[in-house]
Amino acid sequence: MKYKLVAVTLLSSFFLFSCVSSKKFKKSQSDYATLQTQHTALQGDLTKCNDDKAELARQKSTLENDKSNLNNQIAELNKQIDFLKQTNTTVLKQMEDLSVVSSAQADNIRKSLENIGAKDLYIQDLQASMARKDSLNLALVMNLKGAVGSMDDQDINIKVDKGVVYIDISDKLLFKSGKYEVTSQAKTVLGKVAAVLKNQPDIEFMVEGHTDNVAYKSGVLIDNWDLSVKRATSVVRILQKEYGLDPKKMSAAGRGEYNPVFENTTAENKAANRRTRIVILPQLDQFFKLLEPKKEPS
Repeated sequence: MKYKLVAVTLLSSFFLFSCVSSKKFKKSQSDYATLQTQHTALQGDLTKCNDDKAELARQKSTLENDKSNLNNQIAELNKQIDFLKQTNTTVLKQMEDLSVVSSAQADNIRKSLENIGAKDLYIQDLQASMARKDSLNLALVMNLKGAVGSMDDQDINIKVDKGVVYIDISDKLLFKSGKYEVTSQAKTVLGKVAAVLKNQPDIEFMVEGHTDNVAYKSGVLIDNWDLSVKRATSVVRILQKEYGLDPKKMSAAGRGEYNPVFENTTAENKAANRRTRIVILPQLDQFFKLLEPKKEPS
């Protein structure tokens, strides 16, 4: 009887231990699966961050190369100015000593030298303006990247080319095929872009509509020119009426099928060509101001 009692006790303990171990094992499996999912998501985020970092580094390198070329040109102009200053000063002195020129002629030469000095200041102002513009453009690109970072890179592309910022948005995010009414999904994208642009009140930009080369044959519109213009004006109205951007800072244009990013030879290339482009225009007024004559102090 005692042996039976001991056996029953041992069996009960064994089954109880097995049940507890099984529950712990299943919980461990569940925890492991959760950690695996989190790990995969973090790996994806890390890859995307690395891609964005590489793209910004490439754009920064392009800006630095452009700036270096401008600095070289400015340095060469400065050398020419210094040479002209030295030569003209020497010649003027020699001519005055020899009494070859009149005082009026000498005064004209002095004024010419003063003009050279003014041009030297102009070059310095231009150099400072270019450096500031490059910095502003890079900051704008980084802000835009941060605002639309959750979007698919294939559908939104932001770049800087020759000092101009371009935002390309695939038409599949904005419009239905052959239509020019902005979709509800598009308003999310435009809202993120508008939030960045609204914080830069001095920025002026143009919205361009682009199509592929497939002929447009439906509705009241005539062709791809009409379609691209209507799409551009639809986006401009959304930015003005729903997101409060200043209409005086915006313009709309249609480029039709005539400015493709790729040849219209494949379905993928045609899809890339169907896009709406926001062009951040250079602040030319800053450079025109440099050309205005400086007022003499009274």
